[in-house]
Amino acid sequence: MIQSMTGYGKATAELPDKKINVEIKSLNSKAMDLSTRIAPVYREKEIEIRNEISKVLERGKVDFSLWIEKKEAVENATPINQALVEGYYKQILEISQNLGIPVPADWFQTLLRMPDVMTKTEVQELTEEEWKTVHTTVLEAIDYLVDFRRQEGAALEKKFREKIANINNLLEQIAPYEKERVEKVKERITDALEKTLSVDYDKNRLEQELIYYIEKLDVNEEKQRLSNHLKYFISTMESGNGQGKKLGFIAQEMGREINTLGSKSNHAEMQKIVVLMKDELEQIKEQVLNVM
Repeated sequence: MIQSMTGYGKATAELPDKKINVEIKSLNSKAMDLSTRIAPVYREKEIEIRNEISKVLERGKVDFSLWIEKKEAVENATPINQALVEGYYKQILEISQNLGIPVPADWFQTLLRMPDVMTKTEVQELTEEEWKTVHTTVLEAIDYLVDFRRQEGAALEKKFREKIANINNLLEQIAPYEKERVEKVKERITDALEKTLSVDYDKNRLEQELIYYIEKLDVNEEKQRLSNHLKYFISTMESGNGQGKKLGFIAQEMGREINTLGSKSNHAEMQKIVVLMKDELEQIKEQVLNVM
């Protein structure tokens, strides 16, 4: 079954002091184009996360986000760095004594405004147990996105089968007009010689020229090749995922045969059928860009 490159997945996990959120979404792209936004504490695992995503998703423009929501019950006020305050205080006293400058009346407010006094200095370390939880959540979000892609892929497959069947039906409608076209070509040339030009002509030579002319307009090869391409498209689609580029190439070959049919048709009804074929194929080409 084919997969679409369009997808969305989200997963969450609860830890005692925070909630882990993972969100991943993808759109169509010729190759893997991955951008990530990861909470600082988990950035050391970015390469591992990227490898997990690339291994499963293969292609697409992918946006990955991993962020934390702190639980209010355990949120603490920003601590005051007491050791730093003490160090600043001693330096102010020393400067005051050495230079004979009085200590400012609002010295405590001054100390609180000194650099890094009100900055959190504790370093968050990622434990192995926490990473296992986060890693599982990342894989869960990827799985949700893959499920989404499969559902979209099933819808695309249904649409492709419908369009291929329509082109095949239109191809079969050409046959009755081919014989009619040959007779009309003969009639038109003969009338031109007899009525318009009013000249004598060698009927045997005319037959030879007509055969040569009609052979140049013969579309049996194009019909056969187009029929083969239609079957190949279906069999490729059924062969598994990761076939998007191949399906695109087959659609291009189908377009070449349809264009040749149109240029050789030389018949109003056949040309109408070719236009309808082109319309069906254009819809295939638009949608095949979304196939992984």
